[in-house]
Amino acid sequence: MKLNLKTTLATACFGAMLFAGNAVAATSVNLSYNGAPDAEKNAVHVFASNLKKLIEEKTDGEIKLKLYPNSMLGEEQERMEQTISTPSLNIASFGGVSPLVPEVFVSAMPFLFKDFASARKFFDEGAYWKDVKAALRKRAGLELLAVVEEGGFLAFTNNKKPISSPADFSGLRFRAMDPSQVALYEAFGASGTPIPWSEVYMGLKTGIADGQMNPPMYIILGSLYEVQKYLTLANIQYSDQFLVGNAAFIDGLDKETRSELLEAVAEANEMARKHNEEKVDGRIAYLEKEGMVVIRPNKEEMAKFQTMAQPAYLKWLKTQKIDQSYIDKALKDAGMSN
Repeated sequence: MKLNLKTTLATACFGAMLFAGNAVAATSVNLSYNGAPDAEKNAVHVFASNLKKLIEEKTDGEIKLKLYPNSMLGEEQERMEQTISTPSLNIASFGGVSPLVPEVFVSAMPFLFKDFASARKFFDEGAYWKDVKAALRKRAGLELLAVVEEGGFLAFTNNKKPISSPADFSGLRFRAMDPSQVALYEAFGASGTPIPWSEVYMGLKTGIADGQMNPPMYIILGSLYEVQKYLTLANIQYSDQFLVGNAAFIDGLDKETRSELLEAVAEANEMARKHNEEKVDGRIAYLEKEGMVVIRPNKEEMAKFQTMAQPAYLKWLKTQKIDQSYIDKALKDAGMSN
């Protein structure tokens, strides 16, 4: 996925002229995201539906959100372009945000966080994330409003054999969400191939890939337990997406309405976090009931994952020409939050 940055900046400038001072007229705002409109299966939908309710309540209907789940408005690139050029919101994955700010990949460093609390503090208070937000606004005219949890920490699944250590990856093919995941699989001796979320189920069913990496929520959401046998709870990465909005539209709101929108975002995110954390164990139990074999690596096995994953990922980050200051700040922030 590639976005032309010159076109992006030109479009963003046009958006600023179009929306500034006229935001009140834009009462209907689209909010697009991946996954089904099912609160039991999709944590992103929980956030979106709560956000819709809160924004409409706080603004007395001045802003009305129209939800577009299941990528109804297009795949990642299309939805990001729509958000850049129209007064809209979008919950994007790494695949949507990284072409504009590849520095976001630093936050996906394996084993950067030990738990939910440390990850949340990293994004809510850290200097690294403030720099990422500033870069996205400057380059694309987008406001990064929230980091939205999508169902826990990432787990590996596959349909070939139990995986309890990096050595077990040898010879397997994995679906990758983005180039950073390809690098991770290769570090473990497997191969990775990019497959859009909408095609993951069939890709696994037909053998294009043997496995994939997602939190338990997405494994349930995509019914991947039907085509995957083994689930490895390596908890390698924090699973998140990103609420982005057209900055010109947001800046053009009057002070009170803008404050109400931001309050709604913060409250919806807090509600979604609580809901998500409460559901994690139940989702794993559900997958076991559906026949998946759950592997929980021991402390020694987890140490092997970490020893191999972090150096390989840092090496890959350097190939992306990411300024070292982002990496240094992220590591410092993670140390603070842990």
